[in-house]
Amino acid sequence: MTPRTLVQKILATHGADRPLEPGDEVTISVDQSLIHDGTGVTVGLHLESMNVDRVRPRVAVCYVDHQLVQIGTESNNDHRYLESVSARFGLRYSRAGNGICHQVHLERFAVPGDVLVGGDSHTPMGGGMGMLSIGVGSLDTAVALATGRYVLSVPRTIRITLEGRLAPWVSAKDVVLEVLRRLTVKGGVGAILEYGGPGVATLSVPERGTIANMAVEFGATTAIFPSDERTREFLAAQGRAADYRPLEADPGARYDQEIVIDLGSLVPLVAKPPSPDAVVPVSEVEGTPIQQVAIGSCTNSSYRDLMTVASVLKGRRIAPSIDVVVAPGSRQVLQMLARNGGLADLLDAGVRLLESGCGPCPGMGQVPASGSVSLRTFNRNFAGRCGSHEVSVYLASPETAVASALEGVIRDPRRLGEAPRISVPQAFFVDDSHITPPPADGRGVPLVRGDSIKPLPVTRPVAETLTGEVLIKLPDNINTDDISPSGARLMPLRSNIPALSEYTFRAFDPTFAARAKAAGGGIVVAGANYGQGSSRESAALQTLHLGIRAVIAKGFARIHRTNLINFAVAPLVFADEAGYEAVAQGDRLRIDGFADALREGRETVVVTNETRGTTFPVRLAFTPRERAVLVAGGLRAHLASAA
Repeated sequence: MTPRTLVQKILATHGADRPLEPGDEVTISVDQSLIHDGTGVTVGLHLESMNVDRVRPRVAVCYVDHQLVQIGTESNNDHRYLESVSARFGLRYSRAGNGICHQVHLERFAVPGDVLVGGDSHTPMGGGMGMLSIGVGSLDTAVALATGRYVLSVPRTIRITLEGRLAPWVSAKDVVLEVLRRLTVKGGVGAILEYGGPGVATLSVPERGTIANMAVEFGATTAIFPSDERTREFLAAQGRAADYRPLEADPGARYDQEIVIDLGSLVPLVAKPPSPDAVVPVSEVEGTPIQQVAIGSCTNSSYRDLMTVASVLKGRRIAPSIDVVVAPGSRQVLQMLARNGGLADLLDAGVRLLESGCGPCPGMGQVPASGSVSLRTFNRNFAGRCGSHEVSVYLASPETAVASALEGVIRDPRRLGEAPRISVPQAFFVDDSHITPPPADGRGVPLVRGDSIKPLPVTRPVAETLTGEVLIKLPDNINTDDISPSGARLMPLRSNIPALSEYTFRAFDPTFAARAKAAGGGIVVAGANYGQGSSRESAALQTLHLGIRAVIAKGFARIHRTNLINFAVAPLVFADEAGYEAVAQGDRLRIDGFADALREGRETVVVTNETRGTTFPVRLAFTPRERAVLVAGGLRAHLASAA
């Protein structure tokens, strides 16, 4: 038999048992799914309209972890609705305070060799357990829950071979920052990152989870590690030894690209604002004054991460000039810190303890002061994501964060002397009482929908002739925070798309929503990697609500591109740089025979710029299924027509 990659092995056991090439579409079975309160309300609304009795994946969990700052009734309305949705359709319900979805899922549910489809962009964290974990939008999540199936556009596979062992004070976060430095935020688009090599055995499952978590920051579909003795060790400590199975790539398996990293050569790294790939050695920015350190997020809030911080702070005090906050990734981590004295060490050092949740990562509290610098162990430092565009955010490891917290400036942790040694406990504290199982039959459960939860916008088929004004022209690397801002005030509005739409592109043009409505909709023009970052479907739904019929860009991030297609907003690609340069805000564009071009499978169409009297080509880079979805008026309409 031809040697197979780890990804090929998992796909073969989930319905893709034929030879596949990158770009092929294949329907695979889904073992697990997760949603959370930041994106899950739209999942629930989709499920309501699908006449679903019971979700199909073997494991399905709804987590409350994003909207913990309940400054109004909207968040609690969402939580009550999601609790009723979980009981009605058969999902487990992880209550507020139980922890961040990805951290808890890794601890309590992840299984090597399973396929997980989750309504969050950092779902790839499950790859640290040897699970094929893919983040998608809310509608794709709802379809996976309803059918137990997911349509995958087969990515190319990049092998990342790890050799050697990390030096003291260098950690998993430095590994993934090094990969980002090499690949950039666009280098993983259309790819899966498959880690292997002898260095993998030196990394624990939580460390692997940190690396896999940030796959989306490359634009990658996901990342995955083999399942080995370290995996068995972690599962046994969680009381889940029966879930273990060994899984690795065959010797001689072929990859589309390979990167080799000598772990022993790495140094502490930091990502400078405003992008996760602006990576340099900590030594290059050492001495930069900081006003805040935030430790946590799904990327770096494990027991290993926080015990490292607690061990360094034991008997020390943080610098009096800064604010240091720590958010444990799960109730399990918090309980273990409380029981072994680590929590007392954190508090004695002057750290502020936050609830076990996402917290400052999506701007839910702890917004730094204007003009200040925040050092965070998070996964993104996009401008404005912290809640303010007037703040500079650096990303680093817990080791670098705690070293910097002691002095009030960015500091290389290697200056601290001997590094603490934190090992995986032989037994984790296990208490699943905050995860409510669904009733055996939920058909009689009433859905509790507060008045802040509004119906979703209605889609319509693509136009035969596509016309519209260019409402805005944007640069490269526009992220979903730019399109649909987050934060404590706005995240609760994700269940109210008309209200949230008023903030679309607010940081670029506060008049955008009003202009879009006055024009009756139009077209958005953008550079490369449009829609990078979060899976939030609100970015596509706001676009739909404001009447945008197409986005023409140099290129798209995977999840947002799919979300646009799912709601019949056409993502078109400039055929060359000249097309992008030849368009300006205010120009009126026209594509004749657009729907026919999709039906006929044409690869390009000509766009007429009526304002300038010029033309330029754009690519229709769609699969046959995607063309059918657009012509039908979105994924829901397409599924209904095929039923």
